[in-house]
Amino acid sequence: MTKHKNSSQDDICCPEFHPEKWNEKTIKWKNKPFIKESIPAFFHIPFPPMIGRKIKKMMALAEKANKEENDKEKVLIMFTDPTPFKSEIYISVTGEVEGANNAPLTGTFITKVFDGGYNQIPKFVKIMNKYLEEKSKKAKNYYVHYAYCPRCLKKFGHNYMILFAKII
Repeated sequence: MTKHKNSSQDDICCPEFHPEKWNEKTIKWKNKPFIKESIPAFFHIPFPPMIGRKIKKMMALAEKANKEENDKEKVLIMFTDPTPFKSEIYISVTGEVEGANNAPLTGTFITKVFDGGYNQIPKFVKIMNKYLEEKSKKAKNYYVHYAYCPRCLKKFGHNYMILFAKII
């Protein structure tokens, strides 16, 4: 999700998100390649300036290794909070990236798309837990993918996010 050189204020850097492609899907990954970085958080709120720096660093490593996703619609940038004071960023890649913290993901994930602010995530998790309960499933962990950067969010008028529930 890098900005284009010589872009005007009206340009967008994120591809248009299609919720139907991700809503209420079951995805099975076996060693799906991701790279990972950690950033400090304060009660699950990561420090915004660090997010951009870490993502730029991670994308540069993936590009240098020629392991970045070629199709922007396939790029997943997911966040998880293992503790209230630590967030982790995962970026999907096409293979192992030299110099990066390679962290492939394996498991079954159930997805659900939401549209709302970051502060609504606890509410969305409750909705997701109920959805999983109806399927006799339970989440072991959650990952969140935000469809748009702040600039594109304003352009598209939505704050879509995908909750990925790694199920037990």
